[in-house]
Amino acid sequence: MKKSKDKKMIETPFNYTLSLISGKWKMIILYLLSEYKIIRYNELQRKIGNITYKMLSCQLKELEADKLIIRKEYPMIPPKVEYSLSEKGKTLIPILDSMCEWGSKQRPDLVICME
Repeated sequence: MKKSKDKKMIETPFNYTLSLISGKWKMIILYLLSEYKIIRYNELQRKIGNITYKMLSCQLKELEADKLIIRKEYPMIPPKVEYSLSEKGKTLIPILDSMCEWGSKQRPDLVICME
């Protein structure tokens, strides 16, 4: 990583990465999409648990705008929408896996991460 004494934190690759995955739910959504490959909205909401409809919709829209996930809508009634990781989104999974490994070492009493 290039270092510059005059560079503000907001202008760094670290901050860019954080801007894409920050928030309470984005990394959880990405991790679930890596596990299930393709998942529908209601199933995603059930697997996350305590997330509101509005918050999940907002997080999904942001992830889609940042090109980390793909939203596929089928023209049918009732509407069918599926979400999956984009190629760009898949590149974040090793980082999430490393976070899981770190957490497992720090708190071995917790449930093992999804594999």
